[in-house]
Amino acid sequence: GSPITTEERRLRDKKHLNDITAARLPPLHHSPAKLLSIEESIAIQIQQKEAYEEMQARLAAQKLAERLNIKMLRFEPEGEASMQYREVRDED
Repeated sequence: GSPITTEERRLRDKKHLNDITAARLPPLHHSPAKLLSIEESIAIQIQQKEAYEEMQARLAAQKLAERLNIKMLRFEPEGEASMQYREVRDED
């Protein structure tokens, strides 16, 4: 037979898959994978590890506060709260 191009082969295979199944691949939302240098890979892994540990610490603190029934309120010694105790008087 005559040799077919890769494009024709791809279209033929795609048509064959369409005949066999109704399943479709999801659309590609992100750019395809790219090669990284070892330094870039290590930097990304360290950054992800730090973010993960920070998130785990926040979650642990939140669970501990819930377990101990601690309420975290905003403390403003020079803000609104201190002004509530002062009376405003007109000297006239």
